[in-house]
Amino acid sequence: MSAAFVEPLPLPNDQYAVRVQAGPQHEAPALPLAFESFLYLRPAHLNLQRHAGERLTFYLEDQAAGRTVAQLPVFSGTATAYSPWQAPFGSVQLAAGLSAAVVRAFLAAVEAELSARGLPHAHIRSYPFAYDPAGSALLTQAWQQLGYRVAQAELNNHLPLNTDFEARLHPSERRRLHKCRRHGFRFEQEPPYLLPLAYEFLARCRQEKGQQLSLELARLQELFRLFPREHFLFSVRDAAGDWAALTVAIQVNSEVLYNFYPASPLAYNAFSPVVLLNAGLHHFGQANGMRLLDLGTSTLPTGLNQSLLQFKRHLGGVPSLRLIFEK
Repeated sequence: MSAAFVEPLPLPNDQYAVRVQAGPQHEAPALPLAFESFLYLRPAHLNLQRHAGERLTFYLEDQAAGRTVAQLPVFSGTATAYSPWQAPFGSVQLAAGLSAAVVRAFLAAVEAELSARGLPHAHIRSYPFAYDPAGSALLTQAWQQLGYRVAQAELNNHLPLNTDFEARLHPSERRRLHKCRRHGFRFEQEPPYLLPLAYEFLARCRQEKGQQLSLELARLQELFRLFPREHFLFSVRDAAGDWAALTVAIQVNSEVLYNFYPASPLAYNAFSPVVLLNAGLHHFGQANGMRLLDLGTSTLPTGLNQSLLQFKRHLGGVPSLRLIFEK
């Protein structure tokens, strides 16, 4: 069981207070959230991250409204607080309408509490600006005012789902899309029981490019089992019914679909079935009322993957920043 305490923010009217929860597990906020939490910031998902130390969650509460208007999960390391420990991103999620002064005061209170707990340093991996442009701008300003530096800046790409997919395609990718369709390729949603076979397919595709999968099969199966409404397996099959491309897609919230694990064998390069795969994801996101399809970054351990970045641009990808802050 986590221990918790509440401290008012040093702002006029005592409208806002910070609730600090600390313990071996992340727990839900005491007051209802004023926003829809990203999947990676939900306690049930946070508690899957393998971390033996103390876990802290900071909630900003609007006392007048009776709502939680910001959240920041943290994992304690040796003199360093991490958000996340093991996930695509952590950081702070904000409700709409908070002022710069309130956001800065919240982060200052978080920093003071972390320092008091022997964590004077922090490593914060943020979500792409496109997820929340206004909130990301406020947070960037506040982090930098508090002396944090941008340790890494990556370009993330996404497709807006309020536009036609083909209209955004580069002519070369449009030709490949039509070629796939002429040759009987089709987009499908696959059942989760095919995950072991799909994992082998994804791993082989990565090995062809000298890369590895970041998740073990058991962890991927666990995510599908615990979050069945947020995890999907999609494919492109050729005319013979064989897989030409696969991906694991993750619904981050009701607005964002993340193309997490796209892969295709080199033997299908002449067709580029990943274009058809993204067309299917685009349609799926549109049909479910989502706002954007996240294509991810184009960064490898060795640096920027120029060919991957160009491919995402040819898909009509819109760039946005994804930052890591450190102090």
